[in-house]
Amino acid sequence: ILRPGEREFSNGDLYSGELKGSLPHGKGKYEWSDGTIYQGDWYEGKISGKGKLVWPSGAKYEGDFSGGYLHGIGTMTSPDGSVYSGAWRMNVRHGLGRKEYCNSDLYDGSWKEGLQEGHGSYSWTNGNRYIGNWKNGKMCGRGVMRWANGDLFDGFWSNGFRHGSGVYKYVDGCLYYGAWSHGLKDGKGVFYPAGSKHPSLKKWCRSLQHDDTGKFVLSRSSSINVEELRSLSTVTPSLSVKTSVSGASKTLSERFRDENLRVSEPPPSDFTCHGPSSKSARSSGSGQREGQDKNRVVYEREYMQGVLIRETITSSVDRSHKIRPPNLPKQVKSRNFMTFLKGEHNYYLMLNLQLGIRYTVGKITPVPRREVRASDFGKKARTMVYFPRDGSNFTPPHKSIDFSWKDYCPMVFRNLRAMFKLDPADYMMSICGDDGLTEICSPGKSGSIFYLSHDDRFVIKTLKKSELEVLLKMLPKYYRHVGDHENTLITKFFGVHRIKLKLGKKVRFVVMGNMFCTELKIHRRYDLKGSTQGRITEKTKIQEKTTLKDLDLAYEFHMDKLLREALFKQIYLDCAFLESLHIIDYSLLLGVHFRAPGQLNDTLEPPNVMSDQESVSSVDVGMAQELSIPPKGLLLVTHEPNSVNTAPGPHIRGSTLRAFSVGEQEVDLILPGTARLRVQLGVNMPAQAHHKLDEDKEESATIELFEVYDVVVYMGIIDILQEYNAKKKVEHKCKSLRYDPMTISVTEPKVYSKRFVDFLHKVFPEET
Repeated sequence: ILRPGEREFSNGDLYSGELKGSLPHGKGKYEWSDGTIYQGDWYEGKISGKGKLVWPSGAKYEGDFSGGYLHGIGTMTSPDGSVYSGAWRMNVRHGLGRKEYCNSDLYDGSWKEGLQEGHGSYSWTNGNRYIGNWKNGKMCGRGVMRWANGDLFDGFWSNGFRHGSGVYKYVDGCLYYGAWSHGLKDGKGVFYPAGSKHPSLKKWCRSLQHDDTGKFVLSRSSSINVEELRSLSTVTPSLSVKTSVSGASKTLSERFRDENLRVSEPPPSDFTCHGPSSKSARSSGSGQREGQDKNRVVYEREYMQGVLIRETITSSVDRSHKIRPPNLPKQVKSRNFMTFLKGEHNYYLMLNLQLGIRYTVGKITPVPRREVRASDFGKKARTMVYFPRDGSNFTPPHKSIDFSWKDYCPMVFRNLRAMFKLDPADYMMSICGDDGLTEICSPGKSGSIFYLSHDDRFVIKTLKKSELEVLLKMLPKYYRHVGDHENTLITKFFGVHRIKLKLGKKVRFVVMGNMFCTELKIHRRYDLKGSTQGRITEKTKIQEKTTLKDLDLAYEFHMDKLLREALFKQIYLDCAFLESLHIIDYSLLLGVHFRAPGQLNDTLEPPNVMSDQESVSSVDVGMAQELSIPPKGLLLVTHEPNSVNTAPGPHIRGSTLRAFSVGEQEVDLILPGTARLRVQLGVNMPAQAHHKLDEDKEESATIELFEVYDVVVYMGIIDILQEYNAKKKVEHKCKSLRYDPMTISVTEPKVYSKRFVDFLHKVFPEET
C-alpha cells in the first residue's frame, strides 16, 4: 500500500514522497544534510528508475538509476561545464557515450570502466581529430589522426603514441610508409616525394571510416543519440540490495560525492595530440632531390628513435609492389610440414590449443606441488582427454571440431613454470585470453608453424615426431640443468602437448618463452650457428623483421668486461650440456636494439616555440619528441630494485649482472628518455656495435651515416632438438670443403660446439 508522507532522519536527511511501509517506494524527493538532492523513482528504499540528482557543487545527473547507482542511460553535467551523455554502469561511464570537455574537446565512442576503450573519435579544439581504437583512455590499436594543417597518419598506436607500422601523408603530397616506436620513426621505411608513384592508399583506408583523400566519413552530426541508446538498454532493479534507508543514506551520499569529484576533473593530459613529424624529418635530403625526376625517385630510409641513419635512393617503380598495408594478411611461404593446416583448419587448431592449455593448467594447478619423481618423466606420465563439440562431464562445449588432447609430463612442466616464476593465471590468460593467438611466419626451413600470444610473451611451435622424442628424452637432464643454472641461455619450455583431430592428423607442439618480449624495439634479428654454408639471406627477401644469418652480421659487439665474462661462462656451460646430449645444429638467437646516435644533437633544428596562450591539450609535442635526442645513448648505474621492474618474464629468470665499469656492482641500464631496465644475462645487456666496413665493396646509393652505435642486446640458445646421428651425417657435396668445420652445416657435437663458441668470440670480441 503506497501512501504519501515525509520522514526526517536523525542525521538531518529529509524524504518526502511515496512510502511502502517505512521505505521510500515510488516517486519521491530525498535531501541530504550536505545539500545533495535527488528527485525521482524509488524501489523498496533504493534509488531505482528514472530521476535527477543534483550536488551542492553544481554538478547534476539526469537519467537511469538502479540499486542506488548511476546505471543505464543518462547525462552528467560537471561543475566545470563538461557534459557526458551515454551509458553508465555502477557509477562509471561504460558503453557508448559522448563527452564534451570544458575546453570544447569532444569524444564520441565506446567507454569501459570510466575510460575510453574500443572504437571512438576524439576532436581537439585546434582542429586535430583522431578516429580509431582506444584502450585504458589512450589511443591504442589501429587509428587515423588528421592534424589541422592537413597532415594525416594512418596506422597503429600504443599508449597514446604512434607505435607500429603506418603511413604518414603530408599536406604537400609527400608520403612516408614505415614504422614508429613511442611516437618516433624507428626502423625501415620508404619516403615518396610529392608527385612520385606510390602504392594506393585505398588499401590502407579500407578498414577505417575515411576515404583515400583523408576526409572522415564520421562527422560531428553522427554523435551518440541518448534516446537511441535508451531504447537499446534495459535497466532492472537486479542490483538492489535491501538495506535500511537511514543506513544507506550516508553511503549513497558519499558515493555520489566521490563520483562528483571524478567527473569534474579536466580532460587528462593523455589526450595531448602527438602532432605531425618535424619539418627537418620531412625535408631531410631535400637538397638531394633537386634536379631528380620526382616521378621515379624514392628514398628507402632507416631511423633510430627519430634520427635518420641510413638512406638509399631507388626507383618508385621498383618499390611500389613491395609496400603492404598492415591490415592485409602476412605473406606465408609454402610449408613442407602439415600443409593441411590452412584456413579453417588452422583456426580450429588455435581454438584447440587454447581449450587444451586452459584444461591442463586448470587441472594441475590445484594439485599440491611436490618434487618430481622418475615416474613423472616416464611414458605413463601422460594425460589424455577427449573434447567433443557439445561438451562432456569433464570438458566445456566449444565452437571448434572434435579433438583429442594429450598432455606430456604435466607435473614436470608445472614445476618448471614455477621454477621460472611464472604465475599460472598469467600464463593461462596470456595464451587462452579472448584476444587469441597470432600466426607468424616461420624463420627457418623446418616448416614448423609458429603462434604468438596476444601479449607477445609466449611462442608456440609445432614439432615433428622426432623433435618430440628428443625433447622427452632430454627432459630429465634439462630439468636439472635449468634448476642448477638460473642464468641459462637455453630456451625455456613451459609445456608440451599433442592434438589429434577428427581426421586422424596429429599435431605436436611446445610452448616457449619469447626472448624478444621487451618494451624496446628490436631492430635486427640474427640466427647464428657459426657456419658459412648457406648462412646468408637474399637481399631481395630482407624485410624489417627478417631473421638474418651469420654472413649477414656486419657488427662486432663490445661489452663491459664482467658482462662478457658472465656471458661466455654460461655459453660454455650450456654448450657442454648440449654436447653431453649429442645435440647439434643449435643457434644463438640475437636481437639488437639500436640507440639513436648522439652525434646529431648539434645539427638538429630546435623545435618551434609555441605561444604561451595556446591550450595545453593542443600543443604539438610530436615535433619536440622527434628532435629531443639524449646526449648519451646508454648509462650503467648501480642496481636499485625499487626503481626497475623485477618481475620475472617468459625469458627472464636469472640474477642481476655486475659490471666492471660500475665498481663490480649489480647494475641497471638507463636509456635517457625511455626507461630504466634491469641487466640480466641475455636480457637488457648494453654494448657498442662496431660496423665492419668492407673496403672492397663497390660504391652504391646507400649512405651509411655511422660506424659505432650504442645497442641493447637480447639473446638465447634455440633449436636444441636436433640429435646427432652418425649414419645421417650431412656433409657438403664438394670434397675440398668436406672437412672444413666452417662449411659443414651439421657435424659431430664436439666439433659443432667448438665452432659455435669460436664464432661467438668473434661476434663479442675481448677488449685489448
